[in-house]
Amino acid sequence: MDTEVLVVGAGPTGMTLTNELLLAGVPAVLADRLPQRSDLSKAGGVQSRTLEAFDQRGLLKPLLDNGNYPTSAGHFAGVPFSPEHAGHRLPWRSVPQVVIEGFLERHLAAQGLHVRRDHELIGLAQDEDGVAATFAGGTTVRCRYLVAADGAHSTVRSLLRAGFPGKAGTATVIAADVRLSGADQVMSHTWNDDGDWVALFALGTDPQGRELRRLVVGGPGRSVPRDVPITEEEIRDGLRRVYGSRVELLELRYARRITNAARQVEHYRHGRVFLAGDAAHVHLPLGAQGMNTGIQDALNLGWKLGGAVHGWAPGDLLDTYHAERHLVGAAVLRNVQAQSLLMDWAGTRDPEVLAAKELFAAMTRLPEVQRHLGDLLSGMAITYPMPGSGSHPLVGRAAPDADLGPVRAHELLRSGRGVLIDPGDRFAKVADLWPDRVDRAGQGADTEPMLIRPDGYVCWAGDPDDLEAALGRWFGAPR
Repeated sequence: MDTEVLVVGAGPTGMTLTNELLLAGVPAVLADRLPQRSDLSKAGGVQSRTLEAFDQRGLLKPLLDNGNYPTSAGHFAGVPFSPEHAGHRLPWRSVPQVVIEGFLERHLAAQGLHVRRDHELIGLAQDEDGVAATFAGGTTVRCRYLVAADGAHSTVRSLLRAGFPGKAGTATVIAADVRLSGADQVMSHTWNDDGDWVALFALGTDPQGRELRRLVVGGPGRSVPRDVPITEEEIRDGLRRVYGSRVELLELRYARRITNAARQVEHYRHGRVFLAGDAAHVHLPLGAQGMNTGIQDALNLGWKLGGAVHGWAPGDLLDTYHAERHLVGAAVLRNVQAQSLLMDWAGTRDPEVLAAKELFAAMTRLPEVQRHLGDLLSGMAITYPMPGSGSHPLVGRAAPDADLGPVRAHELLRSGRGVLIDPGDRFAKVADLWPDRVDRAGQGADTEPMLIRPDGYVCWAGDPDDLEAALGRWFGAPR
């Protein structure tokens, strides 16, 4: 083998996964077809669950130290809701994808792993022992596992001939990074009576300290083929139709046309090949859910691949990646399609759609609805199916950040290992059977006992008689 895991695609998903592999002590190669990292912002928001995951790895503070990345309100179908109602420890942040990619690439380089740029994958073949990946120019990399994080037009997915059912794109809107004058600082979605609409989101500041915005422009007559060039006048026209002369374009930094396609691969695992991020699911970029879902795919898969490479993973551990993440991806597609309909993405001004949105907007003023939507869009509502791990309400959910005295629970996950929180000091004997995979902590703390997977999800709580079975289920046979 040339390496244990080959990751194809050096976006946020691929780099997060590679970092997880390094944390697990797994040799990895990260390859990307581009000769250099893109300077396009692409996604612009980081959800609460993703921020928690970065914090669990000790990456959040150095990431945010890179610049001014304000907290932001959420929205569902263009109807804003306050993050205060959600009550999450870490509210949403506006951090452009380009910043995250740059930060992660520097972090990997500091560990001695450098992206192999200008590596275009052209072929792959797998057998019982591994995968052979062939790149343009004749280079071949032999690996035990391969992960496709190579985006919406995934070469790996095409080579696998993987089923990618769903809805083809039928319309486009413009997404652009801009500087504006006259715009409010808050996130907003604004429509005119003819169906033209504009969405604005904060993107922090440029090196000169000037405010940057993500601008989305849509409405009747604005859907044109994706390859039609975007002009400044086209954007100015969209702003005039909605804002009149109040908001003006000062600078256009980047623009692209996005479609309402919604697709998901049928299987996230194909033998020794796994699909993650946009290679596995594509949809409208509403609520920054694409980048965040991909990062969460990587966090779910990384430690499981680590267990498989090191030989302790239970036989079906790698299969739980599909079982858990396919459900999440499908739920994201459903909520994005619901948002597209309610926000009248096409600008039809259909009276039935407007009536439904009016009713929905009234409902979102209820704190309970805001909490539900906040959990849904922040990733905090995810509950993984965990057969055999008990029925305690914590099982399958992100672990609470318990105060364990000298540390908090999230700090214990920086090792990339499992954590058994044992406030009653009752489980030393059983925990000692998994010393190379699980750390025990929290003796004397005022919290519930729980077993936390390396990705931050609770896989046991409640009945002490179930603990040993849960350890075996998620961390393999004892040493």
